[in-house]
Amino acid sequence: MSTALRRTLFIILLLIAWEAGYRIFDWGWKFPSLLQTLQAFKDGFTEGQLLEATLQSIKRLLISFVISISAGTVLGFLFARSRVLDETLGFLVVALQTIPSIAWLPFAIIWFGLNDTSVIFITTLGATWTMAMSSRTGIINIPPLYIKAAQTMGTGTGWRMFSQVMVPAAFPHMMNGVRVAWAFAWRALVAGELIAKGVGLGQLLQDGRNLGDTAQMLCIVIIIAVLGTLSDHFCFKKLEDKLLVRYGLKKHEP
Repeated sequence: MSTALRRTLFIILLLIAWEAGYRIFDWGWKFPSLLQTLQAFKDGFTEGQLLEATLQSIKRLLISFVISISAGTVLGFLFARSRVLDETLGFLVVALQTIPSIAWLPFAIIWFGLNDTSVIFITTLGATWTMAMSSRTGIINIPPLYIKAAQTMGTGTGWRMFSQVMVPAAFPHMMNGVRVAWAFAWRALVAGELIAKGVGLGQLLQDGRNLGDTAQMLCIVIIIAVLGTLSDHFCFKKLEDKLLVRYGLKKHEP
């Protein structure tokens, strides 16, 4: 049995158990049924703001993700190449990594207001520190032979060394950081959107809570889970597998 078929059967059984549990145990006031959730999906996409909210959230997420990956990679390079920075700013980043990004939301509201900038700021913080630490680990573990060979061939020690040698050599470690940063960014995004103005998945989740609409709330949760799973499986995991095969860390699967 293939993995895809096994997962499909598992999801079907899970959906059947979900609807059966709703009807047998009568938990309607706590959790929606499968049919109610499907109806909420239909209403949300045809009559509501579900599609617009999803697109707006993805837009904010992508902007934040690009910023965090860029900033995190540069910070990781600086920490790996400078002992002074690693022992000072790097130490601070480790401390900041333990702070939930939602803790910075009150500051973001004071600095930027209840708008997209606050959400992007919170989301960026949620992913940057993880990416910085992964980049640092990847660059530190680059075999010295690669650096010496590049210098012998005239690459130098500046931007060309960073972009053409260090970043590609650190990719296997950095890809793990990218996948974790993506997950952290999603968490921070929804948390930030819970109180920000404008359309977004987090705001619809808050609206569902205010109305006691558990079906709408569950729709948002499912959308986030599906988008996160699809992006990880069809984008980040496939890219990581190709990199591992290229670097001889994994056998090619036909």
